[in-house]
Amino acid sequence: MQTALSAAPIPRAADGRLVLAVDVTCWLRPEAHTCPQRILCHTYGRGKDQHMMVQGWPYSVVVALESGRGSWTAPLDAVRLAPGDNAASVTARQIRGVVDRLVAAGHWRPGDPEILLVADADYDGPRLANLPITVLVRMRTDRVL
Repeated sequence: MQTALSAAPIPRAADGRLVLAVDVTCWLRPEAHTCPQRILCHTYGRGKDQHMMVQGWPYSVVVALESGRGSWTAPLDAVRLAPGDNAASVTARQIRGVVDRLVAAGHWRPGDPEILLVADADYDGPRLANLPITVLVRMRTDRVL
């Protein structure tokens, strides 16, 4: 399935560059008492702007983005995080796999602009070294350099 997704036409930025985004999203399952490997997921704005922990399955999702006003994305990979998984390590392996499949499918070749990966502040950009990508990670406001 992953290879088929990577072989399909991939949206690109206006300059022809591949732009990937990664984020963890939870499939909330608070009433599914018999479902295995549920994890407490941090949720925002449920109810009266309360931040709550709700049981569910977190998934790390990688998509390809296009330029312009459209909001269309091409899902390329989704990995469910298991209890005890380190999200940064899982995501680094996941991105490496996605990039390898995109290269194998001919979507990126040496000489093309580097792939741009966009991620939120919870991701560790340096773990993604040795790939033909440029990493853009939002820095946390409490980060000291």
